[in-house]
Amino acid sequence: MTSSADFSRPGAIDLSSLKQPAAGQSGTGSGTGAYVVEITSEAELSHEVVNLSMSVVVLLSIWSPDDEPSVRINDSLARLSDEYGGRFLLATLDARAQQPLVTALGIPSVPLVVAVLRGQLAPLFAEPLPDADLRALLDQILQAAAANGVSGVAEPRHPVTESGDSQAGEPPSRYPEAEQALMSGDVDAAVAAYAKAVESAPADAEAKIGLAQAKLLQRTRGVDVSAARKSAADRPDDVPAQTLVADLDVLGGHVEDAFARLIDLVRSSADADREAARTHLIELFTLVGDTDPRVLTARQQLASALF
Repeated sequence: MTSSADFSRPGAIDLSSLKQPAAGQSGTGSGTGAYVVEITSEAELSHEVVNLSMSVVVLLSIWSPDDEPSVRINDSLARLSDEYGGRFLLATLDARAQQPLVTALGIPSVPLVVAVLRGQLAPLFAEPLPDADLRALLDQILQAAAANGVSGVAEPRHPVTESGDSQAGEPPSRYPEAEQALMSGDVDAAVAAYAKAVESAPADAEAKIGLAQAKLLQRTRGVDVSAARKSAADRPDDVPAQTLVADLDVLGGHVEDAFARLIDLVRSSADADREAARTHLIELFTLVGDTDPRVLTARQQLASALF
């Protein structure tokens, strides 16, 4: 089966087998955000998480009120759900109060935050993250979701406060046309718009990162992930095969794996192949962010591979 941006990760749980009850009133949210809902039953899990994830990105936070990191995670995600204006719904599941449901899901420990797209549940993180890292992760998830045709906006579960307007506290994008195209899944239009922006302002970081993101989605659109990985395994020296899997790794959140793959390719190749691998790696550095510690480490490794 092909997928334009395979969202599943190792260990993902398929929730689609849960029974699908008729839509009903949801529980009250355990957070303070307008786009937060508390899950208190299997029926709510099915309706608010599984059903909704067919059209809207859902983050499921398995937490405990007596676990301080859990509380911090929920506070941050609730605030960001308001900031993003419902582009994702935060569903919270109290592991202490809903132990049978947590056990049935096979959740190993709390806290744990998972992303849900089309009924597939994929682990994301298990400790509080800085807001900048959370925003970067959310942007990546939303872009992958849009590439899979999931770009809906959740209805608010509670009144939206003035401070909870979409993207509150952040300057608006200077390239709304490109961003909207990206989020709606029109990857070609996004690439064209961002390329035009980079041509006009080559040093503009926002335009360069946007172009890198759009090109990543364009390169991985319609890719059969299993076939791509098999091709890379069978042809370790094939630059297009290796760079495609590196793209898939970045899209799936496995940044270090992507970097390591391409650094090994740079080390083992020569001439045009080596330059192609290096250039692709530099573009992924731009995508992840030049100040990201993983990029800083990989740059040092790349230098060693080159010299």
